[in-house]
This record gives sequence, structure tokens and C-alpha cells, in this order.
Amino acid sequence: AEALTRYDCSSKSAADFAVPAVANRKLRAIEAIDGQLVTNAVELEPHVVGDRATADPSRDLLKIAVVNRYADAPPAVGFVTGFGLQRGAIAGSVGHDSHNIVAVGASDEELAAAVNAVIEKRGGLAAVDGEHVETLALPVAGLMSLEPCEAVADAYEALDHLAKAMGSDLRAPYMTLSFMALLVIPRLKLSDRGLFDGEQFEFCELWV
Repeated sequence: AEALTRYDCSSKSAADFAVPAVANRKLRAIEAIDGQLVTNAVELEPHVVGDRATADPSRDLLKIAVVNRYADAPPAVGFVTGFGLQRGAIAGSVGHDSHNIVAVGASDEELAAAVNAVIEKRGGLAAVDGEHVETLALPVAGLMSLEPCEAVADAYEALDHLAKAMGSDLRAPYMTLSFMALLVIPRLKLSDRGLFDGEQFEFCELWV
């Protein structure tokens, strides 16, 4: 079972998700579409605080991150719209096809807390709303639980409820999240190595 539950990444801090701002450039962002595996690529004005580009929940501009769980490497960080979170963060180790940790959040602090909750469980789903943390452990390859189906269903329902209470209007926020790193589905996705254009089939830059 050890080979199936490897988490060789260290815990993360808010600073690991910081994005330096670039003057006079727009962000290339993922647009998630409810109920769809395909995404759009959109160009958006950044929200800059000091010298950092940050999330702006008032515009549904959130950060998205992919953390390589097989090696201790810096997170890949981008921006996404369509999740609707007004606060908090969600994360999960169900991230097709590599099943790294994928997270979306309204603040760097909550993004780090959600990722760390998944790392602590050695796989699973997490939601963070300030100091409140909900988790569903998936210790078998980060994909499956050893608990009875009723307990898993209850935990998943609590996570889904919290994600929607934080503002997401997606029908299944965690299902949508799980496909944000699936590079073979157009148009724009995020891997642990950065943004990937599924139509051109090549990596692309965050700033345009």
C-alpha cells in the first residue's frame, strides 16, 4: 500500500502560492464550465495588491494551484473563473490523470490550508472556510476510502455543502475541480508544470 499512498511533498505556506504582478499585462485564466470537462481560456485584468496578483472573489477571479505529490516541488499557480467561491478554498487529490493535489481558493492562506489538509490525510478532499476545515480522507492512492459507503457519502455531502455555502454555484464543485488538471481536454488546464493549451498542445504563459 505504501507505493499507492506516496506523498513526497512537504506542507505549503501562503507564500508558496504568491504570484508576482507583471505591469501592463493581462492574465490568461481558465474558465470552468458547469457540468463540462472542456474549459475556456480567457484574458482578464489582474487584481494587484502591492506587487502581487491576487484572487478577486468579487469578480469570481480565484487562484488555482496544482501541487506535485510525488516530489517536493513548488506549486504551479494560475487563475480560474467559474467556481464562484466568495471566500475559502477547496482541494483534492482526485485530479485526473496524474492525481496531484488540485486546489482553488479565494486567498493564499486558505489555499495553503486546504492543500495541507489533503497532504496531512495522505490523500482526500478538503474545504477550508477561515479556521473551519472539513476533510474526507482517501488514503488508497488518494482516490478511495476504507470507510463504509454511508460515512463517505456523509463526509462528501458536508464538503459539497461547505463549498456551496462559500459561494460556489457549481452543481458538483469537486467533480469540476478534479478535471482542471486533465491536459488532454481543451482548452486550458493547469498541471504541476504550469498552464497547458489543449488545442495547441503545448505549455503557455500565465501573462499575455
